[in-house]
Amino acid sequence: MTSMLRERLSRGAPILVAPGVHDALTARLVEEAGFEVAYVGGASFSYGQLAMPDLGLAGLEEMREHVRRVRDATRLPLIVDADCGFGDVLNVRRTVREYALAGADALQVEDQTFPKRCGHLVGREVVDRQEAAVRLATALDSRPRDDVLIIARTDSRTVLGLDEVIARARLFEEVGADAVFPESLESVDEYRAVRDAVALPLVANMVEGGRSPDLTAAELEALGYQIVLFPGSVTRAVAHAARSLLTALRRDGTTRAVRDRMLSFGELQTTLGYEGWMDYVDRLKGGERHAPTPR
Repeated sequence: MTSMLRERLSRGAPILVAPGVHDALTARLVEEAGFEVAYVGGASFSYGQLAMPDLGLAGLEEMREHVRRVRDATRLPLIVDADCGFGDVLNVRRTVREYALAGADALQVEDQTFPKRCGHLVGREVVDRQEAAVRLATALDSRPRDDVLIIARTDSRTVLGLDEVIARARLFEEVGADAVFPESLESVDEYRAVRDAVALPLVANMVEGGRSPDLTAAELEALGYQIVLFPGSVTRAVAHAARSLLTALRRDGTTRAVRDRMLSFGELQTTLGYEGWMDYVDRLKGGERHAPTPR
């Protein structure tokens, strides 16, 4: 899967659209919808699994297990948010190895101070260039397999301006990053300027209501970007749908008013691979199949 991801990046087009997932089921849905890659972000984990904001509150061990569960649910390549590596360079080394062994195909490592916060919130701080370079070099050196990609993210735009973003992107290219992720750029011209500055594949991040312009995948591809993340879209849509359902259930004492916005019982079993599990049981011991009743 990692080799496929590297090969797709080398081709450049079409752009890879990576929806964010907050659990194994939404990862399965991303694959079912026909996407080529999924994004496992720290923000969606915090939102969906902890009901907490993206302020660096999730730890390495729980994120590693989250990656492992998502990996078990999908065959898609996984781009995983490694934040700042959860500490100093020794923590970065452990994080990269743990995530890769859990099934990550690409890791995003950023230059914020630890603990980090969402890339579209104000108040972020970044380490100096030298520390950012050492962090990236450590991540590259710590891969248990050479085919694990390392994406170097910089959050310096909001804090230090576009010139610093470009300087860090060039530095990350020199250090050996597989791709560069300039977070929270603020105009189309800024996306174009970063593209003109480096030859590496570039990652864009579309956060609805965030600091960056709302660009389509086609528009970003035309600007020369190879990957676009939609990190929280699925989680926010799920939360909206759940709130609507719960409002109707509280009001009506039934879910009838929103049934057309729910998977049927049978559709959910299909997504979960029920028949495959039962086929396995049948091969082991035979016997009557107890199929779920579609509703």
